[in-house]
Amino acid sequence: MASAVEIALLGEVNARVGGRIVELGPARQRCVLAALAVDVNKAVSVAQLTHRVWGDDPPPRSRATLHSYLSRLRQAFAGTDQITLASRSNGYVLIADAQTVDLTRFRKLRDEARHHNHSQDVAHVLEQAMALWRGEPLTGIGGEWADVTRERLAQERDAAELDRIDARLRLDQGPELLATTSVFVTTWPLDERVAGQHMQALAQAGRISEALEHFRAVRTRLVEDLGTEPGAELRRLHEKLLISDERPQQVDVPRQLPSAPAQFVGREQDLMQLDNAMRTVGVAAIAGAGGMGKTWLALHWAHRNLHRFPDGQLFVDLRGFSPDEAPMEPDVAIRGFLHALGLDANRVPADPHARATLFRSLTADRRILIVIDNAVDASQVVPILPGGGTCRVLVTSRNRLLGLVTAHGARPVGLDVLAEGDASTLLANRIGATRLTGEPLAVARLVDLCGGLPLALSIVSARVLTEPELSLAAIAQQLEELGLGALDADPSVSVPVVLSWSYRALSQHQKDMFALLGIAPGEDIGLDAAASLTGVSKEDARRTLRALEQASLVTIGSGFRTRMHDLVRAYAAEKAKQTNSDEPLRRLVDHHTHSAHANDRLIDPHRPLIELPDLTDKALVTSANDKAGALAWFDAERATRQAVQQAAAARGWNDRVVLLARISHAYHQLRGHLDDELTMWQTAIDAADDPAQRVVAHRIMGSSLGQVQRFDEAQHHLDAALELAEQVGDPLQLGDTRGTLAWLWANRGEFQRAIQHAEASLPHYREAGNQMLLAMAHNNIGYCAAEIGNLDQAREHATTALDIFVRLADRYGQANAFDTLGRIEHQSGNHAESIKLYRDTLAIYHEEQDSYHEASTLRDLGHPHLALGDHAAAEAVWRAALDQFEQQGRTEEADQVRKQLATLDPQGP
Repeated sequence: MASAVEIALLGEVNARVGGRIVELGPARQRCVLAALAVDVNKAVSVAQLTHRVWGDDPPPRSRATLHSYLSRLRQAFAGTDQITLASRSNGYVLIADAQTVDLTRFRKLRDEARHHNHSQDVAHVLEQAMALWRGEPLTGIGGEWADVTRERLAQERDAAELDRIDARLRLDQGPELLATTSVFVTTWPLDERVAGQHMQALAQAGRISEALEHFRAVRTRLVEDLGTEPGAELRRLHEKLLISDERPQQVDVPRQLPSAPAQFVGREQDLMQLDNAMRTVGVAAIAGAGGMGKTWLALHWAHRNLHRFPDGQLFVDLRGFSPDEAPMEPDVAIRGFLHALGLDANRVPADPHARATLFRSLTADRRILIVIDNAVDASQVVPILPGGGTCRVLVTSRNRLLGLVTAHGARPVGLDVLAEGDASTLLANRIGATRLTGEPLAVARLVDLCGGLPLALSIVSARVLTEPELSLAAIAQQLEELGLGALDADPSVSVPVVLSWSYRALSQHQKDMFALLGIAPGEDIGLDAAASLTGVSKEDARRTLRALEQASLVTIGSGFRTRMHDLVRAYAAEKAKQTNSDEPLRRLVDHHTHSAHANDRLIDPHRPLIELPDLTDKALVTSANDKAGALAWFDAERATRQAVQQAAAARGWNDRVVLLARISHAYHQLRGHLDDELTMWQTAIDAADDPAQRVVAHRIMGSSLGQVQRFDEAQHHLDAALELAEQVGDPLQLGDTRGTLAWLWANRGEFQRAIQHAEASLPHYREAGNQMLLAMAHNNIGYCAAEIGNLDQAREHATTALDIFVRLADRYGQANAFDTLGRIEHQSGNHAESIKLYRDTLAIYHEEQDSYHEASTLRDLGHPHLALGDHAAAEAVWRAALDQFEQQGRTEEADQVRKQLATLDPQGP
């Protein structure tokens, strides 16, 4: 019986005979096969074939080379009589059963679907057609003809996909299509057919309000960009949805609210206003002076109403009034929310507008409470507003956000000082009713002196508790002596007055730490960092911070992380200016630099050693005991680390700026914090003054940009890195830059160019003596060679990589090599060996808690199982991969696995 022949164009160009991969040779030889296969059983002239392979500038001996390619292809298919590469009078023809070519099968199924009358049959046939696609068509070959054909075939694929979506929408399968239609409307924002499909999918999922909002957004863009109104079909759909009923959908999301404020007092009228605003317009803007208790009110209402938001709560501090940090950009808040909603960093769109659109899509029709704290103005808030009408938003600001009120219907809630009775109750709750009732006149005077301001009352209460020997009258007299005559005109001035009074009561040691905390970068500070900042022991720092907490000047949260109210922080920063010394901040920066380095070695023990500057005297180093502890340290310091780097940059400590980016790199990669990575490396590029530092900064910036598919920008940085590396002449820098260029070209599908760069890195790594990086380069060559069908070369390099990784006891490196060898053995037809290698890969990824790469390997493992006819095993690993892809927000990969599962079960997963 003759062996079945398959020629694949809808993905990587390859061929199989009897299920075994055929060695097709270099990229241009593969291009010859593809150029004939697209016109299977039709003659292609020599002129056409030459143009398809070489474009408008063929080499002098192109005809002889073409003949050589055809001869080698005939030899490759010598084991079967089902395919013939024949000569014709003016060219060549690929003679075979047309169904041998996946492109022909796709087109036949697509045309067949158009003749079916029932949507179920149409959807089923198109599912089969779409399952033939394995990625971008003609992967592995280049040239103008390949590019043009790739684009044309992609258009055919997209048209068939839209037909499939129409069929499934007619079957009311909209909820299952939302992930796909969300991607399409981002890709083609002005396509009315795509817009209509997305609106139908939303409506079938019960999210009609969002569907209507999407129509309004599309109409606005059509009018502004094209000067036209939506067509009749889209308008009819809009009218139909206007009279439809909503069907709410519930989806779980994270809980981000800080703890409820303790001993909350009063504000009943304000709480009633919030109740009314949330019931009607859905957005409330709480405005009031600093220290008025805006955040307390928002959090108290939020915790009292948690039952109304089963889909979760989101919280962000926009830092609109921070004394030492710029207000947060809305896009940064959106990215944080997307991560909180479960979207993996690699799947967050690169375009800010797309990110905002995706956020609105993810929140539409869900019952979520969003608390936006410390907004500076309406422009900072508007981009963060959710989609649909079921979410509720609480905003706090020292300014009256009139733009939010007038343009978006927010209900203003103006916060005033506490009434005298409530202020007395707050004091009583803090200091006890006994002392309060014993000196009623003194209590009234203290309330008056604090102006009813909750922050001032809290600080005074703390002072009362820490000096029990003083009467309330004596405390009130001390405050009066500071001169509070202006309080009646502006109660908010009581905060600095009360702070100055409280500050004077501190010991000198406590004053020093209080002042320095005011200039510490970041929103909070850890215990070791605080000790380093002040140059004291860890125990001294702990005792002093506890004393400041008792004075209500700081709050201490989990992990003994300390933070200040921004008004207190600003007062403390003014006191710090009197010291006029950079030594405390240098100790703090060195604490972060050396601690990050120590913990980075636990996360990535095989990376090249980084030379550190000497540790500043009295700066502490926090080093975990294991990888889990190191990750926990990096997690806790995530936001602070960027602020520390910015502080170092502002003072010209450029070596520390670059170091902080370098030793955060492995953590960012493991956690997927690519936004942080890009921010820190841009700061490093701006600061780096040493050529060797600039090589590293440009190289990793290029790598990170490539990870988010900003390939042109990545290429720019890597070209700059290579030029600088050649000037520096450091073999390790040259090897790393070549290796990163190999990675970038591989991600762009240019595997031959990737191999060239990877091979160029080998002598540099040998000269540098870095065996780990040498092994990685060999593995990269193996992977890329496998992608273009050079399996012997691929196996040789991947095996060399594995041998080195084993000698180094580098488990993660071994996993990468096993994965590459698994791919090679599958392509070679050694499916049982491929399964074993993939299983070895999975064991290591599971051990390393690397769920991202574990999901990818599970997907790949299904293919050799399927090749052996074990459909049950293939289904099991593909379903496991699908679960992880969905959890990680990897939408496109999840869709691909669903298509693979559909080939096993026509009903789909």
